[in-house]
Amino acid sequence: MSAPLADRIRPKILDDVVGQEHILSAGKPLRRIIESGKIPNMIFYGVSGVGKTTVARIIAENCGMNLHRLNGTTASVSDIKEIISDIGTFGTENGILLYLDEIQYLNKKQQQTLLEYIENGDITLIASTTENPYFSVYSAIISRCTVFEFKPVTAEQLIPAVKRAFRIISEENGTEIIADDEIIKIIAYNCGGDVRKAINTVELSVICGKNSGGKIKITPDSLKIIAQKSNIRYDRDGDQHYDILSAFHKSVRGSDENAALHYASRLIEAGDIIPLCRRLLCIATEDVGLAYPQAIVITKACVDSALQLGLPEAKLPIAEAVILLATAPKSNSAYKAINSALDDLKNCDSLDFPRHLQNMHFDGKGAEIYGQHYLYPHDFPNHYVKQQYLPDAIKDHIYYEFGDNKQEQSALLYRKKITR
Repeated sequence: MSAPLADRIRPKILDDVVGQEHILSAGKPLRRIIESGKIPNMIFYGVSGVGKTTVARIIAENCGMNLHRLNGTTASVSDIKEIISDIGTFGTENGILLYLDEIQYLNKKQQQTLLEYIENGDITLIASTTENPYFSVYSAIISRCTVFEFKPVTAEQLIPAVKRAFRIISEENGTEIIADDEIIKIIAYNCGGDVRKAINTVELSVICGKNSGGKIKITPDSLKIIAQKSNIRYDRDGDQHYDILSAFHKSVRGSDENAALHYASRLIEAGDIIPLCRRLLCIATEDVGLAYPQAIVITKACVDSALQLGLPEAKLPIAEAVILLATAPKSNSAYKAINSALDDLKNCDSLDFPRHLQNMHFDGKGAEIYGQHYLYPHDFPNHYVKQQYLPDAIKDHIYYEFGDNKQEQSALLYRKKITR
């Protein structure tokens, strides 16, 4: 059985790698390192299908070192020890290069097994990961490696790769393939920046294409089935999940309802509405807060409706909550106030209660002051009387600052009125 087209046409030189100009263009850091021939320990971080393995293979084939490959999903300690056993043997005089794919799946013990040999230079490590290495890779490994981020490939960058894939598969089959510019763009724009997925889509489209007179014609209708939803790049348990939630939250906070709807739609399309609903409730109190206190009530109603309806109808109350929160006035005064109060608990010694606030008070014979002396606010004009409520040690601390929005400014005017 032949290898997939994506493997058969994998670039052999850096100039054929699609995208990653920020690190691979002439004069850029990774390019200069590779051309120098002095390969340090490196970690390639990025989503799948953007060239991490391809670049690692190009390095391995041109550095003269003895190459070993492992995949973190299947590698064991014995596999690592087998590589270590080759150190100093014939054929490794130029060193050992270990390409370790999906390093995040190695446990701490496995990563520690490598550490000594990476540190003394017996093994040069090139690892790849789809997860943020600063969270998923052992810190001692990170400190001995240079991390390079591989970014998703744009649709425009994918177009030459798609054309090249059609040309090569046509040459392999000895058959003319008719794929016009519309077909090229459909594939490039519907593969979510994943080069491997785009090339595999090319191969599948040829298999499913209409053969007429010795020519294979690729039609938009056949591509709709092959490439459906492939433009969604999403990992429910990985960085993409948290990145989309973060982008969504920051878009609402920034009062950009269009961006907020975009990120919300990506979560809806992935069927992941529970984290989205939780984030909506958080935004209603953290970012809208007292500028529009009813926002949390309305948002809760929208969230309850969404969860009760389920998809696809859930998108409607979610959209209502998203637009409401994005267009609402913003205030983080409550958020800052509670955090400030919590900081005092961490930084101050044990705090007592003012005598007059205690639920009950017993005065013994030696007490200097008898009685609780609590002033009941409702017995005074405007239901207010000045008295100390905070413990003595922090009696002058101020946690809440009135926001500059209409709602909080009205509350401030009322406060000034009753405290004259």
